[in-house]
Amino acid sequence: MLIVDDDAVLLNQLVRAFRDRDYDASGATSFDAALESARRDPPEFAVIDLRIADASGLELVRELLALDAQTQVVVLTGYGSIATAIDAVRLGAVYYLAKPADADDILAAFARGSGPPPRELDSSQFEAPSLARAEWEHIHRVLSDCHGNISEAARRLKIHRRSLQRKLNKYAPD
Repeated sequence: MLIVDDDAVLLNQLVRAFRDRDYDASGATSFDAALESARRDPPEFAVIDLRIADASGLELVRELLALDAQTQVVVLTGYGSIATAIDAVRLGAVYYLAKPADADDILAAFARGSGPPPRELDSSQFEAPSLARAEWEHIHRVLSDCHGNISEAARRLKIHRRSLQRKLNKYAPD
């Protein structure tokens, strides 16, 4: 099992937890280190953080599956959105989990992902997210890209800093 996360503390906890469960687990904190490890020994399972410091976790999903299409991937993220979840699954991830997630959550995700494919559902059964919800998710994704820096996030969003602060003080729309 290959675990990729740029948070060294979380990475070490997950590697230790999977080793305690008798998995041959290894960790990587960067895109290049993960790819190098996978080229040496293609993993059967991979747990990839969506945002690693030097690249996108989605790009790493694509590269790992190009090396070995049998690798099962679960994507972890602290800032999830419907769009990134769909992208991860389209690229071949078996599941998408929000942080915090422990080893048991991840193993359950692999189990759900290896089950039979879900039956096709009529798209009219799903309600599209509201515009307010989509805006809220986008603002928080940009803010996370700016490492919590409100002034930089406001510049990237092309809105005034105070307007961004007012939006951040509101609760997430339903």
